[in-house]
Amino acid sequence: MTPFGARLRVLREKRGTTLAELATALQVSPAYLSALEHGKRGRPSAGLVHQVNEFFGLIWDDAEEMARLARLSRPRVTLDTSGLSPDATEFANRLALRIRTLKPDTIARLSAALEDKS
Repeated sequence: MTPFGARLRVLREKRGTTLAELATALQVSPAYLSALEHGKRGRPSAGLVHQVNEFFGLIWDDAEEMARLARLSRPRVTLDTSGLSPDATEFANRLALRIRTLKPDTIARLSAALEDKS
């Protein structure tokens, strides 16, 4: 599941909207929305994010958060480490090999380290 897909599902369930109802309102197929929610489809377009924001009445910070989540919702990520240090390449490869087995608290710590701007 992608960050955008997870948030979309929460919004939809909170409002009591079915996939079919939301798909009709957004003029997309229910299968596409299901694939978005389950991380089987890539990052949604800016237009779709805008439509989702309008459907759920999201404004300001909430709308920007949906756009941010959409940008971070590529289920198949490719890392180009050419020109980086051997340590960076090793880290990227080790992460790729272990990502499916990492515990949520480990992912949270790694994510926090990536946010650290110091």
